[in-house]
Amino acid sequence: MQIQFLVLLASAFSVVVASPANPTKPGATCSGGRTTAHAACCVWFDVLDDIQANLFDGGECGEEVHESLRLTFHDGIGFSPALFRQGKFGGQGADGSIMHHPEELAFHANGGIDEIVEAQTPFAISHPVSFGDFIQFAGAVGVSNCPGAPRLEFLAGRSNVSRASPDLLVPEPFDSVTKILNRFGDAGFSSDEVVALLASHTIAAQDHVDPTIPGTPFDSTPNDFDAQFFVETLLTANLVPGNGINQGQVFSPLAGEFRLQSDALLARDSRTACEWQSFIGNEQQMNAKFRAAMAKLATTGQTRSLLTDCSDVIPVPPPARRRVTLPAGRTRADIQVACRATPFPSLTSDPGPATSIPAVPPS
Repeated sequence: MQIQFLVLLASAFSVVVASPANPTKPGATCSGGRTTAHAACCVWFDVLDDIQANLFDGGECGEEVHESLRLTFHDGIGFSPALFRQGKFGGQGADGSIMHHPEELAFHANGGIDEIVEAQTPFAISHPVSFGDFIQFAGAVGVSNCPGAPRLEFLAGRSNVSRASPDLLVPEPFDSVTKILNRFGDAGFSSDEVVALLASHTIAAQDHVDPTIPGTPFDSTPNDFDAQFFVETLLTANLVPGNGINQGQVFSPLAGEFRLQSDALLARDSRTACEWQSFIGNEQQMNAKFRAAMAKLATTGQTRSLLTDCSDVIPVPPPARRRVTLPAGRTRADIQVACRATPFPSLTSDPGPATSIPAVPPS
């Protein structure tokens, strides 16, 4: 039994060092005359066409993109070597179990995620592809719809056989920084990689921390993949966008914007503050680190050498539409600088009246 456990743990950790497999049939022309390096990837062009038209509303960077990206994380983070060392099942990471096992949808941290699971599942079944592959593919395609985003890696070939992930492996917005970093550390992620993954919040919104105001975004540009989120989480705040302050929520800096407690704490903690600040005005670095962290998340608990690199199916995202700024009505004096090692970047303020942000509309 001990030998079997060590083999399983070694296989799970091989995700960071091994290289994707090369199928025996290299190169292929697929539907619509599109080409890919590996014939096994052709099916993903058909999936791409389907979800762009029927899940992402013709290729928008909207609510389904935000929720699809969230789903990649909630599936992938379900992996705990610490549980394996205790002789317990620690999950298989990015294996699609959250789509396969309804009991995961009842976990508190997965509140509201049943909606995107319900929306995605018919696509995975109809093509057919594994749930684990589909979740990561939909996340990567969705991000590609957002101006300024990096083109994410996508590896295919995950098994469609899984076990339900244990509960309590997904961090909550009311967790302390130490608890969050420890949970990520158990799954193999550094504090810098945690900050990089939170670049996802630049195109995110809350629906269930305060259910009275669904679609409330975490920054003023929820349809652009930019560093605005990292700026605005450092602004002084005294607004309440909805029905009081809820668990996992703190005061917001802008009308119509939502601030998670975990984001506010990570932005100001000495272990993460300088990495947080480093992304402001340096979107190239932010994108590179987000891409690398997402590639790691998407193969957590998996063996990269058994997967096929189908990244060439992922569309190239549109270029960035704007540079990071201070929101209208705010100045440098409103920034709560938490990194003392490097100067805070120089930013201009948007002109006009104080910024107010509309909710992200549902599909």
